[in-house]
This record gives sequence, C-alpha cells and structure tokens, in this order.
Amino acid sequence: MTNPFFLNKGPFEINKLLKSIGLINIQKFKSTKIHDIKDLTSSTKNDITFFHSKKYENQALNTKALFCITTENLKNYLPKKCNKIIVDNVLIVTAKITKTFYPDSVNDDFDTSVKNISKTSYKKKVKFGKNVLLGKNVKIGKSCLIGHNSIIEKNVIIGNNCSIGSNVIIRNTIIKNNISILDGCVIGKKGFGFFPNKEKNYKYPQIGAVIINDNSEIGCGSTIDRGSMSNTIIGKNTFLDNQIHIAHNVKIGDNCIIAGQVGFAGSSTIGNNVMIGGQAGISGHLKIGNNIQIGGGSGVIRDIKDNTRVMGYPAKDLKKFIKEMN
Repeated sequence: MTNPFFLNKGPFEINKLLKSIGLINIQKFKSTKIHDIKDLTSSTKNDITFFHSKKYENQALNTKALFCITTENLKNYLPKKCNKIIVDNVLIVTAKITKTFYPDSVNDDFDTSVKNISKTSYKKKVKFGKNVLLGKNVKIGKSCLIGHNSIIEKNVIIGNNCSIGSNVIIRNTIIKNNISILDGCVIGKKGFGFFPNKEKNYKYPQIGAVIINDNSEIGCGSTIDRGSMSNTIIGKNTFLDNQIHIAHNVKIGDNCIIAGQVGFAGSSTIGNNVMIGGQAGISGHLKIGNNIQIGGGSGVIRDIKDNTRVMGYPAKDLKKFIKEMN
C-alpha cells in the first residue's frame, strides 16, 4: 500500500535499468528483473533499495532487498546476499531510478481531469457548496460534506461521515471515517524533496500517499505532504490545530494533540498520546516516543524517550529547563 495511486512501470532488467540512468561503467550483474524500488525495511527479494547514511545501519543489516544503491564506505553493513551498487551520490541515483519506475510522481501540476461535482455520480450522494470539483479515481463515502471552492483532485478516497471545508485541495490521499478537514488545507501534494546537483537541483519523486485515520481533525490552513518512499500517516483521534506543516514520510500516532504553527520535518516518527505546544519545531528523521509533552516554541533536534516532558531550544527535560531559567 506504499504506492496505491502511482503506476509502476516495472519490472526492469537490472543492467538495462542502470544503463538507462547513465551508469554505463557500473559493475555488471547477472541478468535479473527488478520489480520495484522501496526503502530498506519494506524491500523484498524482488526490489532495489538505497542506503546512504550510517544512521540506518540496523535497517541495512536486515534488508531483504536483492540490490542496494550505496557507497564504498557503507557496503559492509549490508547482508552478503544483497548486491551492492556502488555510486558517489546515492540519493541522486535513487531519485533517477525512482523516476524510472514512477515517472508520474515528480511533478504536481493541477489536475486537468476535474469535473464539477454536479456533473458526477456524487451530485445526489454528497452535500456540497458552490464550485466543488472532483478528479478521476475519487471515491466518497456516506454522509459527507464538501465546502465551497474545494478541489478533490485525482486519487483520493474519503470514508463515511467526513467534513471537507472550503478552499481545500486534496490529492493522493486516503481519508478514513469521521474526519474533519477544515478550510484552506492542502493535503497530498508532493513534499520538499530535491538534491543539489551542480547548477540544477534534482527533484525527488514522491511516490507515497497521505493516510488520515479515523476520528481525526486537520485545522485550517494546514499542509500535509505525501510520502516520498513511504506514506505520511496521521493516527486515530489525532487533532491538528491551524497552520501546521507535516512533511513527507512523517508518522504521527494515535490520540495526539498538536497546537498551531507546529512544523514537522521529513521522516520523523511521533508516538501515541503526544501533546505539542504552539510554534514548536520537530527536526527530520527523529523518533519521538509515547506519552510525550513538548512545550510551545521548543526546537526538537534529538530523539525523545517515552513518558518525557521537554521544552526549550534545544528541547530538554522540563525540570532542567525551568531550573536553568530561574
């Protein structure tokens, strides 16, 4: 379910795949078909993956991928059965291969397939405002509301008893049941993914989706990017205040309360029962545990263990923060 909406153009023969992206002089492998590109954890024996940082050595040691794009310095962390593709820039090569598998995932131009909801089969099934547009591959459940000037672009599934506000744009998203999306939200667009490459930045394909689980609420003006290599996920009964940004691949658990103007950088994981005060910032690739309280205005730059209260920049134990302030 990582890529529920993007068409996979594979499989590709490994040597032809590498040649197609300009790796002509790379080592030659036994002819093998590769079915998909995935992260280290979700890869199978038919997939190619990538390993670019020692931070992910545990995932690398256990990956089931048949091929892995990596560097000379990192190759020994991978299993022996995994074929190593040694390159200088892992992320750019990974982006090129991902684009080959999923060429439609790079750009996010406006959806030309949309129609006014009054001209679709949902005209009598959904209560809607003025100028509501629906794209292809959109499914909407029972007892749903959609406000004025909202656009449900292609590849969206909305469950039962959902309320979509006015001036909302959604694509590449699965919305479960009993969910409120308030006015002005943008959900499922591509994330801020690119790599500097000499005079031109190389855009990274964003092949994941956004999944919002039951009984949650997304506040006005919030933005949730779809995942790049995995999905962006909002847990059950999690409430987001206004003007919150959630970057690609972020996972937020159940029963969380996030106050206004909080920002989450990419690929961080937030546990269950987490409370975050307004204007806090969560850096990327972090693991925030369960039952955490983060004070408003804090800057989180390190992992946080379960059952902890922190505040400040950098965020530290609340008692220590208060003592230092006094």
